[in-house]
Amino acid sequence: MYWAATAAVLREVPLRLVHVEEWPNTPEVPLAYARTSAERAGRLLRDEADRVRKGHPGLEVFTERARGRTAEELTAAANEADLTVLGSRGLGGVRGFLVGSVSLAVAGTTRRPVVLVRAEGAPGAPGGGIVVGVDIHHPCEALLAFSFDEAARRGTPLRFLHSWALPASYGYAAAVDPGIGEELGGHLLGELDVLLEPWRKRYAGVDATATAVAGSPAHRLVEASRNAQLVVVGRRSRKAPLGTHLGHVVHAVVHHSPAPVTVVPSA
Repeated sequence: MYWAATAAVLREVPLRLVHVEEWPNTPEVPLAYARTSAERAGRLLRDEADRVRKGHPGLEVFTERARGRTAEELTAAANEADLTVLGSRGLGGVRGFLVGSVSLAVAGTTRRPVVLVRAEGAPGAPGGGIVVGVDIHHPCEALLAFSFDEAARRGTPLRFLHSWALPASYGYAAAVDPGIGEELGGHLLGELDVLLEPWRKRYAGVDATATAVAGSPAHRLVEASRNAQLVVVGRRSRKAPLGTHLGHVVHAVVHHSPAPVTVVPSA
């Protein structure tokens, strides 16, 4: 809740707390239990709203209760919001975090950015800056716009990361001559700098660095997230058989990054 309240203050927008009652309930749920659950939800919203107002004087806080399919109701709310913040909980060790089906569904279908914040543990490294995963072969203007705007609001540096691997066609030549990989990495870094140049000019006050590294994009981003204040990844709009697919890189980062993760859909 603290992360969402801080984001609202930075954006100078009201904070909207939404609770969805899953409906229809199963026939086995007693009416008395349903009423108790509804009363508990109402108290929770009021208590959270009061706590946020005390911690952030001047911030407008609204509460809203909805009834229906949770993922559908939250996605509809997210489509009307500047930013949506959802939670997840830690599993401990290297196992990562448990991100529920509702959060994944909202992050995978909404037209607006969604942030997944860890309910337990540190809320990201305060001085670590914002790490942004970039695919220079499929650049996303919405991703770049969100990243630079967020860095400007927070007064924190940006670290753009592009991961690459040598094509299989390079084969034995890459092992014999390591310079081939260095040359390709330098070329990709140049392309990334060209991609970022107009944004650096537009946001002259933002310290934005770029890196092109060899390796798995998912592994490299999760690795970089350990010293990040926030991780930003893009989601291309593509349909899977059972709904919108987040992609394996985004999925890995969402489940294993200790820092909050923002999923930005392409326009």
